Amino acid sequence: MNPTALIAEDEPLLAQHLQSELALLWPELRVVALAPDGDDALALTRQHRPDVLFLDVKMPGPSGLDVAELLAEDWPDDAPFPLLVFVTAYGEHALAAFERAAIDYLQKPLRRERLAQTCERLKAQLRQRQGGALDAVLAQLRTLQAPPPAAEPLRLLQASQGAQIRFVPVDEVLYFEAADKYVRVLTATQEHLVRLSLRELLAQLDPARFWQIHRSMVVRADAIDHAERDDQGRLTLHLRERPERLPVSRIHAARFKAM
Repeated sequence: MNPTALIAEDEPLLAQHLQSELALLWPELRVVALAPDGDDALALTRQHRPDVLFLDVKMPGPSGLDVAELLAEDWPDDAPFPLLVFVTAYGEHALAAFERAAIDYLQKPLRRERLAQTCERLKAQLRQRQGGALDAVLAQLRTLQAPPPAAEPLRLLQASQGAQIRFVPVDEVLYFEAADKYVRVLTATQEHLVRLSLRELLAQLDPARFWQIHRSMVVRADAIDHAERDDQGRLTLHLRERPERLPVSRIHAARFKAM
């Protein structure tokens, strides 16, 4: 069967241009859908399960990187994960990051010679792809998401509580959870809110002690009592000092593969 592709791009002219160029360079490739935003990209990719996914990095709704992560979270084990190509208007520093992660990219405005290289790269990967494709993609996404480490790990958090500012030792925090524009900070007995993103916070934490287990959650490793796997292979963490059960997403489950 001919390979299939989906294009997620919020600028209709760019989406049509990419589709036309692909028709010239790779006639066997069948574009099954055009998605104008991240939500449609998620729904249409799950519906069509294309071999190749062209994702605009910046588009309404979930970004291209978010779409890739969300798809990887619940992609069925019996279906090959799409090969990912990011389309970006970023500068050279971002392109280098994509390249290091072994995920192909196209920079706007699109150039036919560069797209031809992408097509050849994709054809080679499709010929060689085996059952480990999803694991490779998860590793690539983790590389892209990892924030640069701080020079000195954060020791003390400042959290607003009414008219007060509470000082919370990071050593007392059991886990962090993203909540809109805030991050929930959970200790054994209290909950606080800090106004920053989880990604910003993660860059200030000691990666040996604090593990990201979900796109919206980071847990202190020594606060985990045990991990439990259900019949579908999904992992849940049980903490020593709180009753919550924390889900581990597929993209971060490799940390628990020894189970």
